[in-house]
Amino acid sequence: MAETTDNLSFILNKPFDVTFAQQPKPELTSPHDVLVAINYTGICGSDVHYWEHGRIGSFILKEPMVLGHESAGTITAIGSSVTTLAVGDRVALEPGTPCRRCEPCLSGHYNLCPLMKFAATPPFGGTLTGFYTSAEDFCYKLPPHVTLQEGALLEPLAVAVHIVKQAELKPGQSIVVMGAGPVGLLCCAVAKAYGASVIASVDIQPARLEFAKRYAATHTFTPARVSAEENAANLLKELGLPSGTDAVIDASGAEPSIQTSIHTVRRGGVYVQGGMGKPEITFPIMELCTKEVTCKGSFRYGSGDYKLALEFVIKGLVDVKPLISRTVEFTDAEQAFKDVKGGQGIKVLIKGPNEK
Repeated sequence: MAETTDNLSFILNKPFDVTFAQQPKPELTSPHDVLVAINYTGICGSDVHYWEHGRIGSFILKEPMVLGHESAGTITAIGSSVTTLAVGDRVALEPGTPCRRCEPCLSGHYNLCPLMKFAATPPFGGTLTGFYTSAEDFCYKLPPHVTLQEGALLEPLAVAVHIVKQAELKPGQSIVVMGAGPVGLLCCAVAKAYGASVIASVDIQPARLEFAKRYAATHTFTPARVSAEENAANLLKELGLPSGTDAVIDASGAEPSIQTSIHTVRRGGVYVQGGMGKPEITFPIMELCTKEVTCKGSFRYGSGDYKLALEFVIKGLVDVKPLISRTVEFTDAEQAFKDVKGGQGIKVLIKGPNEK
């Protein structure tokens, strides 16, 4: 990447209204920060949701905001107190900076920090821009054999790592993952790295299931238009696990998938909600209670998740490259968002405005 001051940014003004505009090149305001020239950014479902609706839950777009948070780049400047990184280092960016002082932060759950400054989450701008500042300890140096494109996929991989950690999965156990989007597929890959013996991917799109089987799943299942109980019974029959699976992850947020999940997990098993959907749903609470299912939410990623994600990639335990459907020029970002909304491909990367 040539030395440049171009800071062209992809800005969301309101739902379906985006512009490309130059913004001032950011300056380092802390001696512990670094300035990163963004090379690649992946499109996340949350980016598309903001583009469509202008809000996710209580996070509401009230003024123009730069989109993007799945990024990797090259360091162009460092603060005076930075000791572990240098100009020219290629890094993956963890896009949220916590306050480091609240009870969740001090207890090791900084992803739950109420003062989190997270990229492309109102009111904070994102990484679909030329340059972005980040804290030194939230940048992860990539070794020579890991590409910047792979670095951009560390963010969804870290999400999957956190979800699978929440599932308390152990070697030899069985797991079902509802939804074969990027995070669901990566959950399957992480479960494989954890040593799961049965990994079932569930989705309604045949192409996604075909990819899942090639990628990391040992089994695939297409739910029918029947009750959640019947879908769960059919799934468990195919898996040869009539008593249920050790863990189920919902990475879809779809109400029928959530209902089927509770009927699929074994007595005393673990259910993790990783996907976001409607604010309220009909939930099989009696099944949850009588089976003593441990039910957990999962939000972003916490301490050690990015490091483990990078280790999986470095050691070849998880290959993120097959998920990259294509890479587009920065000025084609809006069309890329439309394509992702239309279900084209798995993961689309957008080049930084200075990437040639």
